[in-house]
Amino acid sequence: MSINETLNPPIEINDEAIRVLLIDDQLIVGKAVEAMIKSEGGIEFHFCQDPSAALATALSVKPTVILQDLVMPDVEGLTLVKYMRANAKLKDVPIVVLSSKEEAETKAEAFSVGANDYIVKLPDKLELLARIKYHSKGYINQLQRDKMYNALLASRQELASQLKSAAEYVVSLLPAKITEGPIVTDWKYVPSADLGGDSFGYHFIDEDHFAMYLLDVCDHGVGPALLSVSALNVLRSQSLAQTDFRKPDQVMIGLNSAFQMEQQNNLYFTIWYGVFRLSDRTLFYASAGHPPALLYNDTSNGDEIIQVNLIIGHLPDVPYKSGSIVLPEKSDLYVFSDGSYEIAIDEKSIWTLQGMKEYLIEKRKEGSNEIEALYEHILKMNNRDILDDDFSMMKIRL
Repeated sequence: MSINETLNPPIEINDEAIRVLLIDDQLIVGKAVEAMIKSEGGIEFHFCQDPSAALATALSVKPTVILQDLVMPDVEGLTLVKYMRANAKLKDVPIVVLSSKEEAETKAEAFSVGANDYIVKLPDKLELLARIKYHSKGYINQLQRDKMYNALLASRQELASQLKSAAEYVVSLLPAKITEGPIVTDWKYVPSADLGGDSFGYHFIDEDHFAMYLLDVCDHGVGPALLSVSALNVLRSQSLAQTDFRKPDQVMIGLNSAFQMEQQNNLYFTIWYGVFRLSDRTLFYASAGHPPALLYNDTSNGDEIIQVNLIIGHLPDVPYKSGSIVLPEKSDLYVFSDGSYEIAIDEKSIWTLQGMKEYLIEKRKEGSNEIEALYEHILKMNNRDILDDDFSMMKIRL
């Protein structure tokens, strides 16, 4: 929509459409931002020059991201942010504050009232488009998650089929396997009958830093799966405010602040999070109540890589610590949940982590697909076609 057109309620469109709403009293800024966005294509642009009409416009447009000017006549930008966060239909829409100054105090205040990001205007076009896509992507994922959750609640008779759909949705969020390059990955994920709370992912933060993470929400069912997806989306979109995602301890602190269990239906989760710095082969890592990662190479046969911290969500303001290790060439790191080894052999005994470590050594020597072999092995031990807990394991060759 052109900035000179009247804003009307949007026609029903695909949930994946990116819609940008710019709220700024300066027409020249509106034209400049519109030009940047229209040059990209595939993004709807809406402009509101009157601050007093901002809320009504946002409700009408249903944006996936709001660009909010900081200094405006009559109504301050941060006041509008507060109003939007108090509105049930706008409280989760990502808001990027635009300011003419780079001020730490102003940034802190913007984040404290609910802003998701802060940009000094006018930014470079590539940066602006990247942030619009980043924030919109996370919000669209949240809309899809909520849509699925509502569908599950709407029909208890279809719960079984909907659980299957939820599992497929979790699978759809898992990363593609990397088959060539400095980092190669493999993984296997099999949800339990009741759908557990496992999810995992990895991505390059920048050219020199590769993040990897696996989390496990307590309990089973739709609720834990949705919390797991929410946390996964936060990690994928790097949407924790004032968090350097290259530093595992900061990520743990940010997750613990964002996902306190009293706000998540008393659900908590464990997580292993690592960042590999390619330039000097240093692995930085932290764990919150999660099983250790296992390291295999010419000198290691299942060394446990872990920095113990409390689970995510149990207590606020917990200090989290991280560790680091320099890895030899061709190191294999296995990251997994406890569903990969806590297997009931009989009524009195359970397979242990040590048993899994030794099994991986044996299969690595054989040159077989050790993750697939491990899964088949624990199915036989458990004497069932499907496990009581999710099976989740990543193998990352660094």
